[in-house]
Amino acid sequence: MADPAGCCRPCATCLLCLYSCQWITAKKEKRKGLRTTKCDYSWFLSLFCVFLFTLVWLYFAIIILNDFHNFNEFIFKQTKLWLDWSLLLLIVTTVLVTYSAVLLVLALCLQLCGQPLKLHWLHKTLLILTALVVAAAFTGLGIKWAEEWKSARISLQATGPFLHFGIVGGMTLLAWPLASFIYRTRNTGLKVFLLLVYWMVMIALYLVPLGITSPCIMEENQLPPKPALIGHRGAPMLAPENTLMSLHKAVNCDVQVFETDVMVSADGVPFLMHDEELIRTTNVQAVFPERATFNSTAFNWTDLQQLDAGSWFLERRPFPTVQTLSAGDHNEATKQRIPSLEQVLKEAKQSNISIMFDLRPENHSDYQSFVNATLQVILQSGIPPQQVLWLPDGFREQVKQQAPGLQQVYGRKRLQNEKEPLWHVNLPYQDVSSEEIREYRQDNISVNLYVVNQPWLFSVLWCSGVSSVTTNACQVLKEMKHPIWLLPRSTYLMIWIVVDCVSFLVILWAFVLMKKCSQRTRSAESETDVLLTKINSLMQE
Repeated sequence: MADPAGCCRPCATCLLCLYSCQWITAKKEKRKGLRTTKCDYSWFLSLFCVFLFTLVWLYFAIIILNDFHNFNEFIFKQTKLWLDWSLLLLIVTTVLVTYSAVLLVLALCLQLCGQPLKLHWLHKTLLILTALVVAAAFTGLGIKWAEEWKSARISLQATGPFLHFGIVGGMTLLAWPLASFIYRTRNTGLKVFLLLVYWMVMIALYLVPLGITSPCIMEENQLPPKPALIGHRGAPMLAPENTLMSLHKAVNCDVQVFETDVMVSADGVPFLMHDEELIRTTNVQAVFPERATFNSTAFNWTDLQQLDAGSWFLERRPFPTVQTLSAGDHNEATKQRIPSLEQVLKEAKQSNISIMFDLRPENHSDYQSFVNATLQVILQSGIPPQQVLWLPDGFREQVKQQAPGLQQVYGRKRLQNEKEPLWHVNLPYQDVSSEEIREYRQDNISVNLYVVNQPWLFSVLWCSGVSSVTTNACQVLKEMKHPIWLLPRSTYLMIWIVVDCVSFLVILWAFVLMKKCSQRTRSAESETDVLLTKINSLMQE
């Protein structure tokens, strides 16, 4: 098999070595009669599928980074071991994608050079392992973290147009090795089948934008106001969560509401704490080792004040941003203690920042006394009642009667024939569609969605018209003056038409050029055969 024009034998030999793990020159290959068999083509198809599989998983891995801190907390709760698993996830995923991509590029180059696709058994084994690892990752995602499928669907509103352009580009480039194969094979049925499949896929891709919807495809003057920021446990990327330092950092980020979690100590003092146990965010194992696994509400206020609520932040580094903190911030973090609700309300009043909180644990037998103690502290603090956003559902009617000025925030969607209108709702961002957000906005219902950390997600919700978002990354979202992208529909349609036309022309060019190359190659082979025949005739004479 002669090398096509522009494909040197050393290059072909090198490609064979990497793909087949055999140092076979083109001449030796011809002598040995190596050809690409149906089995080899099956492995090439498997390689292509594994590459797409790993590429889709890479996309999911990037999307779920928005919520990965929750996964880290879940693993810590199970194992009491803290590690930023997102780093491991990205490293493993990148290795798998890179490996399958390199193999695919080698295979396509071999096809263009007219060399056999003899995938080595070691590559075959590694490809199977890659597919199994990614399949296990998707299975685990579906079982333990099913809401991330909704996150992926939402992400398509931000990435859909660009994914479309990228896929069209990739399929357009695929036309070159496809054309090379079609002009080399003598199987007419296979040629027709491949051409039909390829053009059906391309036509479908060309029409995909008709089904792409994104709230960010709009005119500039239609863009809703930027959502307000609510600090999730303060500013947890800049300070230990649920501490006064975290509250101050949130204020510096122009956060309008400090979102936190309240528990009540054994002697009736409401304090800030998210976990039912104190292990993750304090040094309780060192101070009270025999009671380290006790519920947070089992400690009295005197005991709680002995705990260090800041050093863990520097030791475990729950976010990469910890490394960027100044020496002064490090020193301040080590001095943090568990704050009482009274202290936080005082700071919130001075900073003119609202506070929104959950009261935990909801299933506690003394929950009503927790509500009473918390409500008493709020009423005695002197904070304007409109600065307090009340989230707990338990004994809500009692709270409305005793403190009618508090803003009632509901963790559910409104119901049909609702007797009392909902003016504030607080929901996971996965549970509300862009259409529902627009409907709530038209009805003057304030919608807060949590937890929103990535700029792409913030941009989609901004375009949708959400009122506010709860975030860990207030320092990042604060700097955003505009959504990541905003396209008028007319501009998007024009780009779509241009991309599709360019793609179509490039594909035609690829097939025409590869046909000419194939004709030249066959002509050269015919001339070589004629010359060899003459030489043989002369030698026989």
